Amino acid sequence: MAGLTVFASGCGGGFSGPEQAIQDLTRVDYGKPYIGMSKQQVLQCAGQPRSQIPASGGAETLIYHYKGAGPVPGGTPKDATCTASLTFQGGNLIRVNYSHKEGRSPYAWQAEKDPEKQAQMKREGTPTCTFSLPRCPK
Repeated sequence: MAGLTVFASGCGGGFSGPEQAIQDLTRVDYGKPYIGMSKQQVLQCAGQPRSQIPASGGAETLIYHYKGAGPVPGGTPKDATCTASLTFQGGNLIRVNYSHKEGRSPYAWQAEKDPEKQAQMKREGTPTCTFSLPRCPK
């Protein structure tokens, strides 16, 4: 046990490999409640996508840009901070991927030469998004 204590105490800064692994393993899958919805259902409550990747191998992807909880009808805000890719196969939603437009590695602070910027990046952490379809029934 002493070896584990030494290892854990040697991983300072809040961005250690084990700490990141715990965050990754406990991350909530916000898209999961919508899996199985039909493309038509998603279009009704999320509106038209910003772009679309045509069906390839039977899968089609709709791309939404949004700010806040998730896509809503009525267009895309110009200051969107997140992107969601909704993949459909056989007309049903099979996968939701979402990310922040300024996504970066949690270790990017290590490459920063300016100590003040480095400290700020460590405090801020990695930009993230959550995802929901607020006008869709779950």
